[in-house]
Amino acid sequence: MKKKKDPITGKRERTARYGKGKRYKVAGIPGVRDRSFDTLEDAKAWLRRAATDEERGEFVDPRDGSMTLADYIAMHWAPGRGGVPKTQDNQERRARLHIIPHLGQLPLRNITAADLRAYIAKLESTVSSVDYQRGILSELSSILEAAVDDKRLARNPMHAKSVRWPKAPQERRDAWPLETALRVRDVINPRSRIAVVLGLGCGLRQGEVFGLSPEDIDYARGVLHVRRQVQAIKGRLYFTLPKGKKTRVVDMPSSVAEELKRHVEAFQPVEVELPWGKPEGQGRKFSLLLTTRLGNAIAVNTWNTYTWKPALAEAGIIPPRAEGAKPWQWAAAPKDGFHVLRHTYASIMLEAGESVATLARWLGHSSPAITLGYYAHFMPEAGSKGRTAIDGLLGK
Repeated sequence: MKKKKDPITGKRERTARYGKGKRYKVAGIPGVRDRSFDTLEDAKAWLRRAATDEERGEFVDPRDGSMTLADYIAMHWAPGRGGVPKTQDNQERRARLHIIPHLGQLPLRNITAADLRAYIAKLESTVSSVDYQRGILSELSSILEAAVDDKRLARNPMHAKSVRWPKAPQERRDAWPLETALRVRDVINPRSRIAVVLGLGCGLRQGEVFGLSPEDIDYARGVLHVRRQVQAIKGRLYFTLPKGKKTRVVDMPSSVAEELKRHVEAFQPVEVELPWGKPEGQGRKFSLLLTTRLGNAIAVNTWNTYTWKPALAEAGIIPPRAEGAKPWQWAAAPKDGFHVLRHTYASIMLEAGESVATLARWLGHSSPAITLGYYAHFMPEAGSKGRTAIDGLLGK
């Protein structure tokens, strides 16, 4: 109807749209947003369903799901994303590189199990690592679960029975033979030798080695206090708590203590200031055992490229860099990263008979079950101790 009344009849005239479009509106009901329909029957049917869902606490207005996945991520998911900066950076990268390009333009309510099955198939053909595939899918599921919590979806399509994730590989950790680890220790440059010693002798993670301070060494008790690590986001270094935001105390064998004393004598610790907690955090100063020749904190990627991999090549673990290749172009497998020293440490401890509970505490695992799941294959033959004990009793 026209807004102005006819000056002669005093009535509002019909427009060309009169009698067309959605003429029946459901409105004015608490918890139920207004919605229009073509027919009265459709309006009444939707009202009955909406009222029932509202009583159950399951009502989701369909128009809330009309927002695209990309818009929902940008406007609602990303601003409320929690976790440490490194985790947030990984989440942002997965969404930007792997989720938004493939599903970002779909409205939330239009994402079906069929879409997700096709997406997983494509993911399996383009991303080689199963762990990384599962990380991407976990991120997508978390986003859709948040949309359910925000009343934009009635249910998470990632939970559909037909949506099958790639199977997680067996979490089997590989270790080096001790001779291999010692060979790398002996060929790496003298300044970096202590990093190999701490990884092999105490099971420290790489970032924890780079964040270790002389103040963290307790020679009297024979322990190391793991209180911080050096992390990097987009090339910007910062101090932060160890993985899981947990400090811990690690046993320090006397051989490691002697190596530390020799390192401190040869390479004086340097006080370094970096942001704390995140790249833009407030600066804090710590005296570091291991720094660059210029007295700066060590960036993991740079150290891996110019120190670790050349040592692996010299020790005969990986082939030398190809002629004409760039300095960062090494044919090194992920299994030969610095973390293999931690696996080797765990294997030595378990084969020596150390308890899983103690090792879990030294490694910083939240539960001995995690340690056992990772490293059970390093333990001596199962049943040998029990068999010996029974034979000793019954053989008398």
